[in-house]
Amino acid sequence: MSASLSRPRVGVWLIGARGSVATTVVTGCAAITAGLHPPTGMVTETPAFTDSRLPALSDLVFGGHDTLDCPLPKRAETLTAGGVLPPGTATAVAAELAAADREIRPGGPAPGDTRSETELITAFADDIRDFVHRHTLERAVVVNVASTEPASQNPDSPLPASTLYALAALRAGCPYVNFTPSQGIHHPVAAREAERSGLPYAGRDGKTGQTLLRAVLGPMFAQRALTVRAWSGTNLLGGGDGAALADPAAAAAKNAGKERVLADTLGTVPEGEVHIDDVPALGDWKTAWDHIAFDGFLGTRMILQTIWQGCDSALAAPLVLDLARLTARAHETGRSGPLDALGFYFKDPVGEGPSGLSEQYEELVRFGRSLGHADGEGRAVRPVGDTGETGEAL
Repeated sequence: MSASLSRPRVGVWLIGARGSVATTVVTGCAAITAGLHPPTGMVTETPAFTDSRLPALSDLVFGGHDTLDCPLPKRAETLTAGGVLPPGTATAVAAELAAADREIRPGGPAPGDTRSETELITAFADDIRDFVHRHTLERAVVVNVASTEPASQNPDSPLPASTLYALAALRAGCPYVNFTPSQGIHHPVAAREAERSGLPYAGRDGKTGQTLLRAVLGPMFAQRALTVRAWSGTNLLGGGDGAALADPAAAAAKNAGKERVLADTLGTVPEGEVHIDDVPALGDWKTAWDHIAFDGFLGTRMILQTIWQGCDSALAAPLVLDLARLTARAHETGRSGPLDALGFYFKDPVGEGPSGLSEQYEELVRFGRSLGHADGEGRAVRPVGDTGETGEAL
């Protein structure tokens, strides 16, 4: 591992803690720590980050919020049956899955929940503080890996659940990462609190498949002076994401990040759009197809088609572990505000930074190098019961 085992433990508080991504995160971390599998897909376990002084995987402690009540070991069995987790792995790390499951608290707002937004934020923040206190953690990072929420166009609507959780993270003194397209810390109320808090944060919407490829191909067309006339795509997926994205408003929120990558890398938005179809039989597996029409020399019309077939949970889990470690170390070194250098991981990154994947990777490596050179002078989590300034927001 790239970090010393003597370092203080760090919490990873997952929103959507019993979902496919979260279950794969917990299972994968335990399996890698036990030496059962290599850390494939984890950029922070490559030589470029050996000296970044990141928390060790063995020092991560998991908990979270969820509205589901299916225990993590049972959820891991289902993912094993679906081919997402390797046979025998969930059984081998059953104790770690059970320990994480004991740290999952009821989320919300659930149907019939009469608590106000302020009460919900307070309850969620108290859960996080209690988790940090009982495990004597130096700090904790809150990561949203829940299902995509429909985009709201009404500023007078109630705060979305993702924003309630983001505000709770800030109130608990924890850095926040939004791995989903949901509004989260982007909501104006949460954005103001994030600025006041002095905490680091990152997001949004993890770049795992189709958009990852777009971030590579977009710069290629631009750098070779080839004119892209149209770029259309189709996603076929099942599982919780497929069901959530069957809602047109949720699909629109998801597609916004995909479109931004093209706009930023091509300098224009070509014709075409992405269609998302829910195919329950596919489970956690996804097929993404892109059809790119472009002009070459003397206006010669040409076509590029790509097909990406993969498992979203297995693609996302190593990125979530990377982000938790990098954000925790950024907090330790006193970073605050949007972590621009983590744009490598997102479709719609906060802050300023390049859009092409190669340039984003170079910036990430520089960031990792700077983390290794910095002293750990940052704040630890506030004492339990201390709401700080963000506690008066609502």
